[in-house]
Amino acid sequence: FQAPSTNHPALYRDLLRTNRVHWIAEEPPAELIREKMMECQFRFQHQMALVPCVLTLNQDGSVWVTLVKPARAIAPGQFAVFYKGEECLGSGKILRLGPSLHTIQQGKTREEAPKKEERDQVEPAT
Repeated sequence: FQAPSTNHPALYRDLLRTNRVHWIAEEPPAELIREKMMECQFRFQHQMALVPCVLTLNQDGSVWVTLVKPARAIAPGQFAVFYKGEECLGSGKILRLGPSLHTIQQGKTREEAPKKEERDQVEPAT
């Protein structure tokens, strides 16, 4: 897919799934086991700023990562690295991406417009 501009909504995602996460200190963190969810920060490129996120633990040790604000140019095969402040918690390879902002925005406009069948329906004469 080639987006028309570098900031096109199709390049932004706020949901992704990793493979089994390699945790550094605890396997996985106690809070994540207890709550099944955990707030932390995320990055997928070395130089990028940390993005607040919520991790949701899956039974196979993978996680769903929900970003507080969408990030640009995430791709399968990159590594998601998780932090609590300065401490690196661990990382997992990105396997799947949620819908892009472009797809989500298109979905919203479609939902708000009446469906073709609704427009075509004519009230029966009485």
